[in-house]
Amino acid sequence: MKNKKNVGLGMALGMAVGTAIGVALDNVGVWLTIGLALGAGIGSRFKDNKKREPKN
Repeated sequence: MKNKKNVGLGMALGMAVGTAIGVALDNVGVWLTIGLALGAGIGSRFKDNKKREPKN
């Protein structure tokens, strides 16, 4: 369940960055989708920072 939260956070951040770049370059549609895709990819790679018990 934690991974889904990370993907959502990554997508939200990617959309924000993509929108900002899109406004600056006057091409919001393209950069919004690029930011969304990159954000989802980066969000799926986030790891939980909680300490885990070592495996034996």
